[in-house]
Amino acid sequence: MYYYAFAVNKIPVGVLGASGYAGRELCALILDHPGLSLAFATANDQRGAVARIRGRDVRYVATDDAPLSAVPFVFSALPHGASRQWVTAARDHGARVVDLSSDLRPGSGCEDVPYGLTELARDRVRTADVVANPGCYPTSILFALEPLVSAGLLSPGSTIHVSSASGVTGAGHSPKRELLFAEVSEDFRAYGVGNTHRHLAEMRATLSAWGADLDLVFTPHLLPVARGILSTITVELKAPLADATSVWREAFADEPFLEVSQEPPALRDVVHRNVVLVSAVALQSVRRPALVVLSAIDNLVKGAAGQAVQNANVMLGLDETAGLPS
Repeated sequence: MYYYAFAVNKIPVGVLGASGYAGRELCALILDHPGLSLAFATANDQRGAVARIRGRDVRYVATDDAPLSAVPFVFSALPHGASRQWVTAARDHGARVVDLSSDLRPGSGCEDVPYGLTELARDRVRTADVVANPGCYPTSILFALEPLVSAGLLSPGSTIHVSSASGVTGAGHSPKRELLFAEVSEDFRAYGVGNTHRHLAEMRATLSAWGADLDLVFTPHLLPVARGILSTITVELKAPLADATSVWREAFADEPFLEVSQEPPALRDVVHRNVVLVSAVALQSVRRPALVVLSAIDNLVKGAAGQAVQNANVMLGLDETAGLPS
């Protein structure tokens, strides 16, 4: 039945789209998870192939051959546009699902599906049959913005400016000329220029749901590194803050995966960890009070597979931190 790594008292789960970067990261986290076992992993282009993940062999099966009825829980890391039908198929077989694609996120027309920024949506996630896992850029940006929005500190009608830099795994696993080593190495470039990136839809929809009267300008950049995102966010305030990081220290208190630093975060602080690391500093020499907020994540962990496992832990009644590197 395509089972491996099964252990007594562990919950068998499946991964659809397991050969991509996020899918492989999911398999790795599941293989080391104390409460989950990997029942199957699908990859149409690599069906029958064996991948070596965390020192164990994982044999890929075709998505059409996935034994969906044999598991109570499924992760879908299928490509954007292809995932929704398989989420429906998994639900028809009785499985609960975390979907890592953009198909069910805010702004997609599926506003009834909980958006899995776990720390901000635990109650909805806990009882959900399907959770839309956030994108990597939105994870780094929205966790940084939510405390400011909730506290009513942002100037109404102002524009939030975001410049984010990501490692190349954020661009996916499919071969692309512009992602070849010789094209990426010793270079740094913007893309999605002109406020056109697909992640804007879910960020705008989420800010709107929070009641924020704000514009968002987002420019992503490609870093010549494998993994990690660093977002630089400039916001206009209603009034100056005496302590630039106090709002996050209060909001993130007792959250094991949300961290605040007095120093600007670096990618080496977050890679291979399921955390958001935020810092902030007041802007000098400007006419209106403003902050620069810096937010760093690992795009494959808190920005994808790690947050998906965190959501699954909540949905399945497991320890929320189980199997996650902090």
